Amino acid sequence: MAQLSRAEAIGQKPIGEGLDSFRDDLTSVCESSGLPCSVESFRKLDPEARQNLSINLMLALQTLPASRSLPPISGHVNLFSDLSRLSSSINAGEFDFQRLIPLLGAVLDRESDGIIWDEVYAAAAESTPPAYLGQTPHSHSTSAVSNSDEHRNDIDAVLRGELGSLYTDVPGFDEAYFAVEGLKEAAAAVFRRLKEGDDSVYADQVGWQGWPEPAEEKQILAWLITMVDKINEVAIEEALTTKDCRSILGWPHQPLQGSTAARKLDVGFARAPQMTGNQTHWSQILVMGVLKRSPKMDTTSSTLLDLGRYAREVFAAQDTRRFVLGFTLCGPIMRFWEFDRVGAISSTPFDINKEGARFVTAILAFLRMNNEELGYDPSIISTSDGNRFIEITRDGQPERLFLDGLMRGASCVVGRATTCWKAHHEDESDKPLVVKDSWQYPEREDEGELLREAAEKEVVNVARYYYHGTVQIHGKDDDIQGAVRKGLDLKHARRHHQGHSNASPSTAAEFAKTGRSTSSAGRKRTSSHLGPAEPPTKRACSTSPARSEHGPEENRVHRRIVVRDYGVPIYKAGSRVAMLSAFAECIEGYESLHTKAGFLQGDISTGNLILSKDGGKHSWPAFLIDLDLAIKEQREQPSGARGKTGTRAFMAIGLLLGEKHSFMHDLESFFWVILWICIHHDGPSVSKVVRRFERWNYVDLEELAELKKGAVAHEGDFIRMTDEYFSEFYKPLSPWVNRLRKMVFPNGGRWEEENKGLYSQMKTMLKAACEDPGVLTQ
Repeated sequence: MAQLSRAEAIGQKPIGEGLDSFRDDLTSVCESSGLPCSVESFRKLDPEARQNLSINLMLALQTLPASRSLPPISGHVNLFSDLSRLSSSINAGEFDFQRLIPLLGAVLDRESDGIIWDEVYAAAAESTPPAYLGQTPHSHSTSAVSNSDEHRNDIDAVLRGELGSLYTDVPGFDEAYFAVEGLKEAAAAVFRRLKEGDDSVYADQVGWQGWPEPAEEKQILAWLITMVDKINEVAIEEALTTKDCRSILGWPHQPLQGSTAARKLDVGFARAPQMTGNQTHWSQILVMGVLKRSPKMDTTSSTLLDLGRYAREVFAAQDTRRFVLGFTLCGPIMRFWEFDRVGAISSTPFDINKEGARFVTAILAFLRMNNEELGYDPSIISTSDGNRFIEITRDGQPERLFLDGLMRGASCVVGRATTCWKAHHEDESDKPLVVKDSWQYPEREDEGELLREAAEKEVVNVARYYYHGTVQIHGKDDDIQGAVRKGLDLKHARRHHQGHSNASPSTAAEFAKTGRSTSSAGRKRTSSHLGPAEPPTKRACSTSPARSEHGPEENRVHRRIVVRDYGVPIYKAGSRVAMLSAFAECIEGYESLHTKAGFLQGDISTGNLILSKDGGKHSWPAFLIDLDLAIKEQREQPSGARGKTGTRAFMAIGLLLGEKHSFMHDLESFFWVILWICIHHDGPSVSKVVRRFERWNYVDLEELAELKKGAVAHEGDFIRMTDEYFSEFYKPLSPWVNRLRKMVFPNGGRWEEENKGLYSQMKTMLKAACEDPGVLTQ
């Protein structure tokens, strides 16, 4: 039976009276200590009483039917398993009871089921201890998902870890992002009109006319659309023109076009001319929005995940987006957000019925912003006839490179967000180039320098260097902290980790009473990213003030490289022989990179093994790309980068278990790539999703290692697996892939010693397979 989604499980299996016995237990213990039943009283109880009550709460939650239907945090059967682990941590005295306070508050206040389960997820995520590997840590990104239907509960688990820490209540947010020319004066004029006359729609003591009470999402959406149209109408009457004939989009039940799975948007601003019928595309979305009925949902996990999903779709559909702006409207409480390749930051929240001028300013900003202010890359220039180009300086001379088309987009929010375009020099249209943009940690070695060094050492079958540099915006390096986040100081912001589902209890209580946030001035930041690595798929923490004593805020730099070699991913090979020959060429390229330059490529995957489209006329016949995760074999210390995004399905078992990186791991990855292609591709143009292997994208690293061990340990089992899952096109390769398995996994187990002879063994076997009549026959 398919596992219910989180929303389905909560809706179909309500809590009801299931936590009443725990409330009675807490009341009894508090009264026996002469205390009222409250969260504050729980804090005052002796440690043994707190421990017993906490375990009782876990047991009560486990008796609820929903706990066995709700998806797990990571790698377990269901949420019930996570609660068992949390109970063990509490029983062993290894859990900070302070982290249960938001959950206790939600239970005692009889909050909605959704809010209670949000707090359960947050508390359960806290119980996973940090891990440290003596090398660059692995981080799970939604861009590293291969051959997947992108079911929401699967993607949400990855996205929650990918987003990591978010910063809320950032001072100066509005001034930084709404610095639109003439906006202040325009907003004042419009707001004045909205307050004047018999048809005024705002009064200082009342707020906005027609604001729905109670404020359900449907009514909020209808009111917001009406009010945006009214603000736009007044702006036009005041001769304050808006941009691109854009308007607000409100089709919360209609999926937008352009995503792998059906994805809906609560509300947003989009370019109006293409908005015909119900065919709005994610590429048209300029600003995204989330609507919730209650102020208590302001920064809950579900609200932030909704925003994160929308940001991911916008980034995936818009190849020149540097950042994405959004907003939440939870009841009358509004907050503005900015999502980028490090995470997200937000403004302070405010009540739109008490701060009408701020609301009008934001709406006008969304209607008037130019492309750069909305987050589009101004270094990619569009001509009047729709062509796009970039300008570089190479060997002291300016060059103009035209972008012919997108080759690879970035389907993630946080990470390198590698994006590639086929391109050509304006004077040499017959010689293809590839332009690659990515957002790198500044402490990582520059991929462009590695490519140049590889070229100088005459490495073969690796993409050849043409140019590299840091993207310039108005003459300055494009990075997250300085350029995208406008130099905003996060020291006085609040750091909100995505595993945690709510604002601090005091903030939530203040909203409930007044609809306004508490001041965040003078708070410090939490621990730096430079401490022991915490795999984001497994570790999450609570909302806490931010501190920076361990180093600067996490940053990424926008780098651009150009290479001379162009092709298509190896799985698009037109024949089995072409695919096998390309594998042999790519292994030769990896060996050359390793032995001549001393680099380990570090990310062997289906997208990084490339087959030339012109038969080698202007490029290597087949070659490796992507050295931005490459490491120098002789390095003694981790790179210092805080996360490594690999393609999980192709990672070697040893790397999944934390071993130091060896060339043997990358040779093993070649095996996993060819196995994956044979299962998921039926020739050059047909691909499919196989649920058994789709799980490899989502389970935790230890479980994935065990799955891979089981796949290769026994020859008979392996052959049965290939017979069942290999596509018809690749079934003739089954015996050859089995021979490759025996080379890479001698006696069905992992290698114990490095063997440089494996290079020639694998290449010889692949060349022999190309001569097999069964392989040759199409």
